[in-house]
Amino acid sequence: MIIVTGGAKGIGEGIAKVLAGEGATVVVVGRNQEDNERVQSAIEAAGGNAFCVEAELSHPEACEKAIKSVIEKFSRIDGLVNNAGVNDGVGLESGNYERFMESIHKNLVHYYLLAHFALPYLKISKGAIVNISSKTAETGQGNTSAYAAANGGRNALTREWAVELLKYGIRVNAVIVAESWTPQYATWIKTLTDPDGKLKEITAKIPLENRMTTPVEIANAVAFLLSEKSSHTTGQLIHVDGGYVHLDRALANA
Repeated sequence: MIIVTGGAKGIGEGIAKVLAGEGATVVVVGRNQEDNERVQSAIEAAGGNAFCVEAELSHPEACEKAIKSVIEKFSRIDGLVNNAGVNDGVGLESGNYERFMESIHKNLVHYYLLAHFALPYLKISKGAIVNISSKTAETGQGNTSAYAAANGGRNALTREWAVELLKYGIRVNAVIVAESWTPQYATWIKTLTDPDGKLKEITAKIPLENRMTTPVEIANAVAFLLSEKSSHTTGQLIHVDGGYVHLDRALANA
């Protein structure tokens, strides 16, 4: 049984569906129950097993309640995928203390709390944790201080937990996302003066095939990191990004 936060849309939905297709029972945790149920129904219609829990994870008490709901239903947890979050544009110049801390709660605090509350059950199952993170922690983006800080925290916690949980046989890894086409991304690009032109500009800089990474491609990496096929992989930050972060920019136009 695998928990996927933010599993009702975008990358999280892709992860939930791929994991269910691999035979896992998936629990979709998200703020909008209608969206949660839509994904649950889609998984079940495809022959998979799913359950959903409504939770606003920026509220600490909701994180504990979500884990309790899962345990009441299944009595076990085999894996946790921390994915929920939003690039909310809280910059240094444009932000303030209140907005910065609100963003940290939206994007980082629940990663810690869900892992904390799930840990007693992961110790029993010797399960795995996968944290979804963003290139912004490594490359910067501009005008998104809080989101970049949150993702830096996600990366640091991935390696910290990998060390702390060695004694329990719990593996912890992260998948780092660069440019992936999601509903959230589509909404953002439409706010620009030349959406089509900007999209072409972005994809031209992605070295492998000059295209965005699909949610399914990210989900496939998550499935690998949760599975026994990655049985000796822990503390790793896996970039599934078509070479966007690390390859020479000159390659994009080669």
